[in-house]
Amino acid sequence: MFSHVMVGVNDLEVSRKFYDALLGTLGIAPGIANRSRYFYRSPTGTFGITTPINGEPATHANGGTIGFTMASVEQTDAFHSAGVANGGTTCEDPPGWRDGSVGKLYLAYLRDPDGNKICALHRPAK
Repeated sequence: MFSHVMVGVNDLEVSRKFYDALLGTLGIAPGIANRSRYFYRSPTGTFGITTPINGEPATHANGGTIGFTMASVEQTDAFHSAGVANGGTTCEDPPGWRDGSVGKLYLAYLRDPDGNKICALHRPAK
């Protein structure tokens, strides 16, 4: 459904360090520079960070979340830990299991250095 997701950032190098560490826990190579952007590619899509082209400050979407699929609880925890260790902050509840209308999920939420909300989601095999 999606070809890519791009988020605006205010300090490209601070955010590159954050996302290199965060996405590295998923086996994704460090970002590839392209002008005032970095791109992270996987077989299923591309994630990018950029300073806004219009020169205005980047702001996060209130109510928006970017979710990344995790292979295991351990990978989810490593993803969250890497984010916190590299300038992110925990938000919502601590990483853990949630039961809801879509079944049991292991979730970990954090905000990147610019306030974008990131979710690591592991759905166990049925």
